[in-house]
Amino acid sequence: MTLEILTSDSLAPLRHGFFTRRGGASSGVFAGLNCGIGSSDQREIVTINRGRVADAMGVPPGRLVTLHQLHSADAVTLDAAPDTATHADAMATAVPGLALAVLTADCQPVLLADHEAGIVGAAHAGWRGALDGVLDAAIGAMESLGAARARIAAVIGPTISQAAYEVGPEFLDEFLNQDPANSRFFASGNGDRLHFDLPGYGLHRLREAGVGSAEWTRHCTYSDPGRFYSYRRAVHEGDVDYGRLISVIRI
Repeated sequence: MTLEILTSDSLAPLRHGFFTRRGGASSGVFAGLNCGIGSSDQREIVTINRGRVADAMGVPPGRLVTLHQLHSADAVTLDAAPDTATHADAMATAVPGLALAVLTADCQPVLLADHEAGIVGAAHAGWRGALDGVLDAAIGAMESLGAARARIAAVIGPTISQAAYEVGPEFLDEFLNQDPANSRFFASGNGDRLHFDLPGYGLHRLREAGVGSAEWTRHCTYSDPGRFYSYRRAVHEGDVDYGRLISVIRI
């Protein structure tokens, strides 16, 4: 099956893509393009999948850079492909041919570009990282290389939508403690349950940071099992594990 790659006019003509699960070599609960080395999928199969992604991005596999993601607000700048996975959740580079990639399965994959400066960034932004400032950190890393935030285009890829993201009152408290106005990202559910708008919050943080443009592709990972992996859906269905989607950008 051919790889399916979602793109954005805001990031074009830079080569980039939010890859769906279609077109991979994995099977079972991982069926498709599982790119998560941290999953229990066969490592050699994941390597094949990542090789297909690298080929689609026009880089050798060793130039497809991923992070050891921790749901942190840490960002790094790269002038070469690191020998070992760096512990962080966002990165930026000005090096042509270095493909920055993040892995997600409900969290927000965010790709960023300052076309004029020739600088790109990528961030893994779950609720914890977004709340703690990983998107601001990604923008800061790009600025340290010479980007201007007013020129940065940021695109949030497939992520869990508000309708599918049920949370408890203690989750709401985390956001209200930072800013009472964050209540607008929550809708009432059954009983004391609420529904959190993760991409809405991500767009808010990007726009508050002053980027030139910010958008969401409007794809929900939870509600489309044929195209996307979802951690929350896997839990609800009792699956033993779940695949990881990959999102990539390069100069």
